[in-house]
Amino acid sequence: MGNRLSKIATRTGDDGSTGLGDGSRTGKDSARIAALGDVDELNSFVGLLLCEDVPDDLREELVTIQHDLFDLGGELCIPGYQMIKDEQVARLDALLEKYNADLPVLKEFILPAGSRAASLAHVCRTVCRRAERAIVALSKTDTINAQPRQYVNRLSDLMFVLARVLNRYEGGSDVLWQHERKRT
Repeated sequence: MGNRLSKIATRTGDDGSTGLGDGSRTGKDSARIAALGDVDELNSFVGLLLCEDVPDDLREELVTIQHDLFDLGGELCIPGYQMIKDEQVARLDALLEKYNADLPVLKEFILPAGSRAASLAHVCRTVCRRAERAIVALSKTDTINAQPRQYVNRLSDLMFVLARVLNRYEGGSDVLWQHERKRT
C-alpha cells in the first residue's frame, strides 16, 4: 500500500465519478457510494466517541469496530468481494449480551441524551441505521453479501446499549421520554 495514497488530489472525480476498488468507476451519487459514505461517516463518529472518557475494555472494542467498519467500506468498494465475516457479526452479538446483562429492563422509551459520550453513541446508532438503510437500498440493485447488513444491524443495537452503559459510567442514568409531559 506504500504509494497508493501518495497523491490525494487526482482530479479524476471532477466529472462526478469515483473509482472503486476493482478499478471501475461509478457516479458519486450511486447507491454504492451512498452506502460507502454512510459507513465512513459512522466510522468517523465512532472515532469522535473514542475522544471521550470510556472504559478501557470498551475503548479496545470500539477500535476493533472501527477496523471492522473499514473492512465493511472495503467490501462495499469492491463489488463481489467479501471482507465482513460471520465471526465479526457474532462478536457484536457477544458484546450485546455482555453489555446488556447488567442494564435495568427498559419500561419506557429513552431520549438520545445524558452524558456527552452516551449522546455520541446515540449519534453513532442513528448514522448506523442510515448506513443500514443505504446497504439495503444497494442490495436492491447489486448483489451484496448478508454479513454487512447483519453487522450494521447488530452495531446499531450495540450503540443503543452502549449509550445506556456510558450514561451509567458517567454516574447518570437513562433519560426517559415523558409521554405525559405537558407541551406548551
